[in-house]
Formats: sequence, C-alpha cells, structure tokens
Amino acid sequence: MSQVFNGLALGILLALIAAGLTIIYGTLGLINFAHGALFVVGAYAGFSAYVATESFVLSIVAGALAAMAVGLVLERGLIRRFYGRPVEDQILVTFGISIVVVEIIRGIYGGVGQRVPVPSWGEGVVDMGFVTYPLYRIEILVIAAVALGLCWLVLYRTRLGLIVRSGIEDALMVRLLGINIQRAFLVVFGVGAAAAGFAGMIYAPIVSIVPDMGFRVLIQSFVVVVLGGVGSFPGAVLGGLVAGQILSLTSLFNPVYSDVMLFAAMALILIVRPQGFLGVEGRA
Repeated sequence: MSQVFNGLALGILLALIAAGLTIIYGTLGLINFAHGALFVVGAYAGFSAYVATESFVLSIVAGALAAMAVGLVLERGLIRRFYGRPVEDQILVTFGISIVVVEIIRGIYGGVGQRVPVPSWGEGVVDMGFVTYPLYRIEILVIAAVALGLCWLVLYRTRLGLIVRSGIEDALMVRLLGINIQRAFLVVFGVGAAAAGFAGMIYAPIVSIVPDMGFRVLIQSFVVVVLGGVGSFPGAVLGGLVAGQILSLTSLFNPVYSDVMLFAAMALILIVRPQGFLGVEGRA
C-alpha cells in the first residue's frame, strides 16, 4: 500500500508536467524537449526563494513564475520561429535549449545536489490504519490535484480554454474567425512552463535537486503523453497515474526494471491503441 501511494504521488506529478507538455504539443504542434529544463528551473528558483525567505509557499510561487518567465522568453525569442518547421528541427532546437539552460544552472549552483527541507506543515506521518505514510507526500497529492483542477477549469470553463481546444482541433479555422491565436498560444506555452516549474518545486523536498534531474522526468512525461493521448488533458492525468503505478510497483520487486516496464507499457499501447487511452485518432 505504501508503494501504491508512492505511485499516486509520482503519477500526479508526472500528470501535472505532462499536461503542459501535451497541451503545448497538441496546440502548437511543438515537440518541446526543453520542458524538462523548465522543471529544473522551477526547482532551483524555488530553492533560492526558500533560502531567501524560508517560506515554502513563496518558494512554490517563485518556482512557477521563474519557469513561466524563462518559458515565455524562450518562446518569443526562438521557439516560435520553429512552429512550422520539420519535427527534426524542433527536436534539435529545444534539446539544444535544454542543454544550455541546464548548463547555465550548473554554472550558477554547481553540480552538487541541493536540498529543500519539508515544510513544517508537511512534517510527520499519517496513520491510515492500513498504512503509515509521510504527511508531505499526501499533501503533494492534494496540491497537484488542485493545480490540475485549476488547469481543467481554465481549459474547459473559460474563453481562453475554448480557443485553445479549438486550436488543437483546427488552428486555421480559428485564425479565419479573426482570433489572435498566437497570443493564446503564448499563454498556453507560459502556463505549460509554469506547470513544469510548479511541479519541480513541490517535488524538491522528496529528492536531491541536481541540474540533470529534468531529463528523466522529461522522458517519463513523454511516455505519459503517449499513454494518455496527444493533446488530451484528461489523457495526461490518466496516463500519469498509470505511469506512476507502473514505476512504483515495479520498483517494489526490482527497481532496475521500472523504466523497462514503463516503456514496455508504452510499446503495448502504441500497438493496441496508437492514439492512447483518451486521444483522438489522427490528431498526432
């Protein structure tokens, strides 16, 4: 049961990261390999804010805002020029951006791992009768679930969300209706970047913060996107929860094979249902 809860905590974090990733890809048609670097930006920005203020809440806000700011600068300065380019160009430029951002962070903070302590309101354990579990990991479930809920409200209950979802289905028709879709897409990119930074900071007390921590998270998030379906927000949530359980329960028996089982699940989905759990056939 402890591993099941670990899987839920990891899965909802992956869902939060993958939600931004899948919306960016579904809306902009961009394969963003810099998304993992934004996760790292959020973690380190939050760490710096915590050192300065000793407030975990302010650190979370700082991590999300820093990742959003970096994401918007990258989008306006370089990435927007590659929206209509071949997929290979997008992969190369975003992967190159990721390396540059990570090395800048390494130059500022060094390669030694940093630690963010668990906040005072997250210390201790909870006895649920059938399992004793760390309080902060339960709070992560709640925090990430609330963040995903807010993203859902924006996507499905606001005018911006309507434009974004319409852009995913038919960007040309949205432009013909006179809507400034590029401005909406900029907001989408910023929100996706903020989600990655937010996840990076709330994950920081669980692991050691290192500059390369974003690469594995990025790969796992792409698997989540494939499992859930490209461009599908509910699919990202479902895919994240499934991926979290696969990684956690496999680690219970042999941690070496956790990633192997995750990629095996992805391969099976691509064979049986290429559009993913909740994706639409032909969208990718």
